[in-house]
Amino acid sequence: MKLHTVRTHTSAENLPRADQLAWKIAAVATDPVPVEPDVVEMIGNRIIDNAAVAAASPPPRPGAGARAQAPAHSCQPGATVFGLSAHRRVSPDWAAWANGVAVRELDFHDTFLAADYSHPGDNIPPVLAVAQHCGLDGAALVRGLATGYEIQVDLVKGICLHEHKIDHIAHLGPSAAAGIGSALGLPIETVYQAVQQALHVTTTTRQSRKGEISSWKAYAPAFAGKMAVEAVDRVMRGEGAPSPAWEGEDGFIARLLSGPQARYQVPLPEKGEPKRAILDTYTKAHSAEYQSQALIDLARRLAPRIGDLSKVESIVIHTSHHTHYVIGTGANDPQKMDPRASRETLAHSIMYIFAVALEDRAWHHERSYAPERASRPSTIALWQKISTVEDPEWTRRYHSRDPKEKAFGGSVVVTLKGGSVLCEELAVADAHPLGARPFTRADYVTKFRALAEGIVPPTEQDRFLGTVERLTRLKADDLSGLTFAVDPAVLGTVRATGIFDWRGRVAPGLSVVSG
Repeated sequence: MKLHTVRTHTSAENLPRADQLAWKIAAVATDPVPVEPDVVEMIGNRIIDNAAVAAASPPPRPGAGARAQAPAHSCQPGATVFGLSAHRRVSPDWAAWANGVAVRELDFHDTFLAADYSHPGDNIPPVLAVAQHCGLDGAALVRGLATGYEIQVDLVKGICLHEHKIDHIAHLGPSAAAGIGSALGLPIETVYQAVQQALHVTTTTRQSRKGEISSWKAYAPAFAGKMAVEAVDRVMRGEGAPSPAWEGEDGFIARLLSGPQARYQVPLPEKGEPKRAILDTYTKAHSAEYQSQALIDLARRLAPRIGDLSKVESIVIHTSHHTHYVIGTGANDPQKMDPRASRETLAHSIMYIFAVALEDRAWHHERSYAPERASRPSTIALWQKISTVEDPEWTRRYHSRDPKEKAFGGSVVVTLKGGSVLCEELAVADAHPLGARPFTRADYVTKFRALAEGIVPPTEQDRFLGTVERLTRLKADDLSGLTFAVDPAVLGTVRATGIFDWRGRVAPGLSVVSG
């Protein structure tokens, strides 16, 4: 890997293209280096992981709205949508949108945390949709996904967005555009322009993950994927992009990040170097913000030691800056302590999550967030006793570049009535590659079958998993098998209508007057 210094340049400096971050990203995307076997294996794991989460999101989940929008944009050859028949094809940008929401809304798929944070599996829906529509084979799909993961992870390692309240989808738009360009085998010039355009149109604020968190938290990455598909399409037709997007005098770094004097160090593979960044990422065993994964595991271990939870006087979680300020009491979000809060908000409250995990000694993607569960008096009482503090050592470990030292957990101090104190810590989740029980292909399959149970028929589950096993050998026509269909009754009917299915309706309260 080579570290590239990225900074603002004045227009008068006329920064050469070869020195621009977008061009360097495009060079990585267009480098035809083979994808190594362990990377192929992990790409298959993450395709299964995405499908697992999508299977668990039928109505009334927010993904139903996105899925309802997609068929209004039917297209041939088109791309598939989770839940619908593989023969029902839609425009690839709308497939990326619908599938992107489905895999994101439960906050249950893969993650990478460094200078910023991300869910690199968000690259899969747009790259797969384009591959299906354009008649690519499994090898091209794998090549594109290896690139998407590589670029997003490298940007997350080098550029912090959240300190400036910029949402992390600003790294996803460029990575998805690069992945699409890699899968299609596009020229470096085309990928260069598409990466910049995708950055420009997917830069949004972090309010989507602050305060009263709405369903847009799930829609935001899908929007970035959809914009990446459109950006590549526009550039293929001759459109350019704001350049240089990162380094320009009025560009991303100068106006939205740390300003004209800032220097960022972004690592990228050198020419001929394999793209292996997906192996730095990790998935979730629990449906909640990643920083809660180790703490859920820790709560399950700590609960038997505490015994009677009514005896708890206070619980203080010593953890990293990010955990304290994003999902802890440092966020100063009263919604994180409110039993009436949305599921999305509760998934970003470590106080709520730790209380439920202590009581139930388990975590479930639906039951743990049910309104009746959040409003249980014993849970509320315990919840209000939990707080977080930033510990400099946990912050240092969070940002460490040494994989063996990097940590996303914390230490917990439980004070019981009477004054006795219990302490325990956990650095990484059990499912983490360095955890007690790292996820393997068998664990991804188990997760898929558990989340698909009662939704996706067993024969359809088997067919999907068999398709993933043949990933690099798939022909163009086989890529449609990387989805699953369910009984329409399971999907239900979305009663609300929008612009795309308006079809001559008259808005409520209006009448049409002729003459």
